[in-house]
Amino acid sequence: MTVTKNNGPGRAGGFAAIFSGGPVSIAPLVTFRIVFGLLMFFSIARFWLRGWITSVYVDPPFHFTYMGFDWVHPMGSFGMHALFALLGLSALFVTFGFLYRLSITFFFLAFTYVELLDVTTYLNHYYFISLVSFIMIWLPANAAYSSDVRLRPSITRSLVPAWTINLLRFQMACVYFFAGVAKLNPDWMLHAIPMRIWLPAKTHLPIVGPMMYETWVAYLFSWFGAFYDLFIAFFLIYPRTRKFAYLFVIIFHTATAIFFPMIGVFPYVMMTCSLIFFSASFHEKLLSYLPGYSPVASPAPYTYLHPTALRYAVYIFIAIQLLLPFRYVLYPGKLFWHEQGFRFSWRVMLMEKSGSTYFTIRDTASGKSYEVNNREFLTPIQEKMMSTQPDLILRYAHYLAARYRERGVENPGVYGEVYVALNGQRSQLFIDTTVNLAAQPLGWNHYSWVLPYKEQ
Repeated sequence: MTVTKNNGPGRAGGFAAIFSGGPVSIAPLVTFRIVFGLLMFFSIARFWLRGWITSVYVDPPFHFTYMGFDWVHPMGSFGMHALFALLGLSALFVTFGFLYRLSITFFFLAFTYVELLDVTTYLNHYYFISLVSFIMIWLPANAAYSSDVRLRPSITRSLVPAWTINLLRFQMACVYFFAGVAKLNPDWMLHAIPMRIWLPAKTHLPIVGPMMYETWVAYLFSWFGAFYDLFIAFFLIYPRTRKFAYLFVIIFHTATAIFFPMIGVFPYVMMTCSLIFFSASFHEKLLSYLPGYSPVASPAPYTYLHPTALRYAVYIFIAIQLLLPFRYVLYPGKLFWHEQGFRFSWRVMLMEKSGSTYFTIRDTASGKSYEVNNREFLTPIQEKMMSTQPDLILRYAHYLAARYRERGVENPGVYGEVYVALNGQRSQLFIDTTVNLAAQPLGWNHYSWVLPYKEQ
């Protein structure tokens, strides 16, 4: 059996051959487990300390659940805080490789449950974390330098199948590449929008601040961002350009963290997780600085009980990741306007969009009308996100109908007057004001009651 000690991707390997190659060093998996677990622990602690558990999941009287997940509900203040405490603990357990399978499985289920509670909290890196934690359930990342091997030395392995590392690299590449493809649109490439809108707000920054009004700077940000996302994964794959490429990873994500702090921990997630592209020798050297680490050679590589079934499961996972970002082609109209197929497609910071919503309840039996105060039912962030996304508008309309039935309105019709501004253009009427939204079905069908976008 040929054993590959340095598992950096070769010149022609790429992601077309996830399962190619013999057993490789486990070191990259161990490093990934440690940095991922630590980053998740600090992210959860940050969420707790900022009071977001209460403000996002406890206080709101209504939550925008995902289609098909209406049964997912918050557990109250004690339950949500207890869950986040267990999430933080499981992240630490993953870091140290203690009860690894149980810990990473719980982390995936609990983290995904939290993200399913409210669509308005959706962020690309939350989706990425769910995907990565799901992948890690099936990886033997605890077979070296972990509490588990101290308790059960027999599970120690120094070699693992190459696909266990290549699959993580593939997932990282999807984030970058599809983000780059999404930037290949006229607003981003030809008009430097939304950078021309956002950058002038950064004139307070030292040294570079006065340059933020310059149009060429907005074009530089736009074109460099597109080029970076499209090609950085390929430069990270190729050994000769890897170190230079990772320097750009640090520069790029440090800049995004400074210029756009609203994206939270995403830059740090990408900086740390991109280390998976480095060779085994790099990771072994990195691990050698940790206390108590010593590479152990196991007599046999890690093996799976049902490799053929697992192979096909991985192929299905890969196919979903490659196809899902393109589901927007199933819907007519301008994607940035109707946003059907926008989520789960790695479209990061591509547009500036704002909306104003006014809802009226009409009792078809008595003829009476009632104006809705959105602040009675929604938090400011929920109202902001709802005002530009038709599926959220529709879900909110159904909720309003239910609430007003409870208040004695026998057959409430819900009508909206919604105005939306996209990428600095004048606001336009977003939906048909004559349509009873409460009578429209919830689903993945095309929303014909969303008015077409008028180019200005």
